[in-house]
Amino acid sequence: QLQLEESGGGLVQPGGSLTLSCTTSGVNLNLYAVGWVRQAPGKERERVACISGRGGKTNYTDSVQGRFIISRDNAKKAVHLQMNSLKPEDTAIYSCATGLWAGCDRSYDFWGQGTQVTVSS
Repeated sequence: QLQLEESGGGLVQPGGSLTLSCTTSGVNLNLYAVGWVRQAPGKERERVACISGRGGKTNYTDSVQGRFIISRDNAKKAVHLQMNSLKPEDTAIYSCATGLWAGCDRSYDFWGQGTQVTVSS
């Protein structure tokens, strides 16, 4: 059973930064696309960023483009989401996910529990 685990969430002031990490055991995440998805209270789930398997192509939703960076740590088999210039509207539960596909245009079938990110002064 594939299990994903997120870490790095917390409370940060507007304009601040946080880095989230996604790790797993039993599967080499380096081969597969991994995405970060967020859900704020009362809102639909939103795909924030994704990094493809093998080639490492990245894509972002428009609202975080230029502020968030998704990357891999191949040695640790982890995927990170560096979040800069955070805004109150970034407040949400952030989850990492994968569908064990190489491309980011596929569905996610495995999800972590999520980590809370709160942006507030």
